[in-house]
Amino acid sequence: MNFFLSEMIGTLILTLFGCGVVANVLLEKSKGQNSGWIVITMGWGFAVAFAVYVAGKHSGAHINPAVTIGLASIGAFPWANVPVYIAGQMTGGFLGAVLVYFVYQCHWEPTKDPELKLAVFSTGPAIPCTIQNFLCEFIGTACLLFILLGIGANNFADGLNPLIVGFFIMAIGLSLGGPTGYAINPARDLAPRIAHMLLPIPGKGGSDWKYAWIPVVAPICGGVAGAMLYKALIG
Repeated sequence: MNFFLSEMIGTLILTLFGCGVVANVLLEKSKGQNSGWIVITMGWGFAVAFAVYVAGKHSGAHINPAVTIGLASIGAFPWANVPVYIAGQMTGGFLGAVLVYFVYQCHWEPTKDPELKLAVFSTGPAIPCTIQNFLCEFIGTACLLFILLGIGANNFADGLNPLIVGFFIMAIGLSLGGPTGYAINPARDLAPRIAHMLLPIPGKGGSDWKYAWIPVVAPICGGVAGAMLYKALIG
């Protein structure tokens, strides 16, 4: 399996199950409706774990441009491969979101709130505040890279790392996810947002492009900062 395909499949799994759990919790008449934030964070955590199990052997399962760029910034990944990885991640993120649209196709019409429909695909601030929203995504993604590098440096039992990473993603969501919904991944946010814009979702409203730059730029900056901090402090 080539790098593009591996990252595409991994990110597709990530968004299919991640955006899928949000749809299950938010959309009207879904059997999981109103089951809450803990269910959402668990769904995203397991989505990441299973994506890493599938793609890890072939591409390292970055499944996140912030991870790819963060690793490249400290010389742990070749810059020449960055465009291929990000292209695969964005393609997978878009396709996963489209699949969620079809799975929940009968639930878009009964859901009247356009903000809930957008929330299935992409993140948004609980309280709009540009600096604080940016810092939240920056800090969350800096923690992501810092701790991912720490997990990778340890010799855990074969096959255990992806599960540990999944629980770590849950921890980020439970602890730091409240202000912005913890995108911490440009492909997870931007690609599904594009899908939201293009798909014929009844009564969907806008895709909030005014906010959309924050879950792209802040995670990339945070990922680079977290990777560099790990290299400087731990090596």
